[in-house]
Amino acid sequence: METPHTKSPNKTRNEARDRLDKSKGRPTPTTTKAAAKENTKPQEFRLHTGQRALRRAMFNYSVATKIYMTQLQKKQVEKLHKIIEEEEVRMMRKEMVPRAQLMPLFDRPFFPQRSNRPLTVPKEPSFKMLNSKCWSCISDDELHHFQHALGFQAH
Repeated sequence: METPHTKSPNKTRNEARDRLDKSKGRPTPTTTKAAAKENTKPQEFRLHTGQRALRRAMFNYSVATKIYMTQLQKKQVEKLHKIIEEEEVRMMRKEMVPRAQLMPLFDRPFFPQRSNRPLTVPKEPSFKMLNSKCWSCISDDELHHFQHALGFQAH
């Protein structure tokens, strides 16, 4: 009896020959010839290039229209700004033209009225130097302290 782990030499030779024949593409003598395949017709197929070209053309058209619309809007805005600027310049020129004053009306007499504002109270002028003394007002004692502070030596 054969154990499951050991194989007979004839079986291993047959398996090796079958593997060799399969790798070379030869039919094995033990298998029957396969039936000849029928001629197949290729199925028709459609490429998506036409659809993609149509979608791309639509996309390009939408982009071109968007660019055209933005250019139109820019032109309108520029035109509006130009009109506004011209109007402002015209108004400024109109305001800057010197005009004669109207003649006063002499049919009514003129009566001057006294002002309601209070009168200005005069003040005495102050010729003193604030925060410092003039040299003629400094005494000898103060001059000595001033020179000593600055590092002068009197000889």
